[in-house]
Amino acid sequence: MAYTETTTTGYGTRVGRSFKSIGSGFLLFIAGTALLWWNEGRAVKTDKMLNEAEGATVEMENPNKIDPAMDGELVIASALATTQDSLVDDQFNLGATAISLTRKVEYYQWVEHSQEKSEDKLGGKEVTTTTYTYDKQWVSQPVQSSQFKDPAYQEKNYVLFSTEDQSVYAENVTFGAYKLNESQIHSISSTEPVLLDLADSQLQAWDNAAAKIYVRYNGNQIVNQPAQEEVVADSALTVIADSIPQDNKKDYDYVHQVGNVLYFGLSADSPQVGDVRITFEKVVPAVVTIIAQVKGDTFKPYKAKNGKKFSTLRMGKQDADEIYESEHEQNNMFLWIWRIVGILLVIGGLKGLFGFLITILKVVPMVANIVSFGVGIICTVIGLVWSLLIIALAWLFYRPLIGITLLVIAGFLIWVFAFKGKDKLKQLANKNQPQPESPAV
Repeated sequence: MAYTETTTTGYGTRVGRSFKSIGSGFLLFIAGTALLWWNEGRAVKTDKMLNEAEGATVEMENPNKIDPAMDGELVIASALATTQDSLVDDQFNLGATAISLTRKVEYYQWVEHSQEKSEDKLGGKEVTTTTYTYDKQWVSQPVQSSQFKDPAYQEKNYVLFSTEDQSVYAENVTFGAYKLNESQIHSISSTEPVLLDLADSQLQAWDNAAAKIYVRYNGNQIVNQPAQEEVVADSALTVIADSIPQDNKKDYDYVHQVGNVLYFGLSADSPQVGDVRITFEKVVPAVVTIIAQVKGDTFKPYKAKNGKKFSTLRMGKQDADEIYESEHEQNNMFLWIWRIVGILLVIGGLKGLFGFLITILKVVPMVANIVSFGVGIICTVIGLVWSLLIIALAWLFYRPLIGITLLVIAGFLIWVFAFKGKDKLKQLANKNQPQPESPAV
């Protein structure tokens, strides 16, 4: 059942806040403008760097032998990335010979969601109704239910076991006769499950500790299990692929080992609040393709003439053309993402600058809504034109030909809105004026 909370903000308080928002609006406007300028420069520099790198890339045909002639060259090569390092998760006494060993922890908790609805009243007051709803989810951190608004859900969360995510990486990963650097090692993603084989004595000790915590929060009575159809998608088994053998399954009252998952709770099939599931995975040797500059028996990022650096690792065997095409596509994707963010910041900043005017008119909500609609349109148009001008000036600085084209487009839009709009208003005004009656014949 939803829990609601209603607050009323007086007209004077709202006006005071609106004047304070002028400063934040100005900061948003400046931040959006700076972001647009930086983004255009970043995209152009990245594009030039990729073109330079593509022209300098040579193929390393045999990574299994160190070639002094390749030292300092930007190379593309494919080979098996492997290691002999033994990695250990000390807390769970779990080890593997792998490139990395990862522990992922999830907690089944009550989670609070809020939704606000505001209504303006005559006289300038604002009544805000906040509706709080609650559901159970798997989350990465325990949720402090003591902060929940609804008293019925406060202190409902607890956990049967607490630990943190962890990733341990090998220090020595070979690539033929060469060694991969730290960044390249962290980029390998050939993940496989780590099948658990934990000692019965350790599982029993965890079970005893979990039982005490369960009784402390629930008493000796077992909490009713949720309906099976409601929890199938949230069960621990959903994180275990069908291909993973489960003959290592061990079940205690509150601790269960199955596949690569260690589960704390009454049942891994029907989670309850307080349950914890820990998933263990490792990165195993795999064929990878790298583009990087050779430095002795290892690699470093390539530094272009404009100062931008480039190095990449891809899973499997790939050729240079498809890698560079993918990098150009990624650069264009980020260009448009940051453009949209920058434009929204500029428009939001302009609305913040003029928000006080709308708030002052909130004494009569209908009038304020009409003005708000008009201010929104004006701020959007001005924001778009301003953003286009900044983008054009940035391109004029970095790439003059395209920048001039964008300036022409921006000028045309200004002319359309400033002059054509004025002519349209005159036409509408003349149309609404009463026409003189024609004399009778």
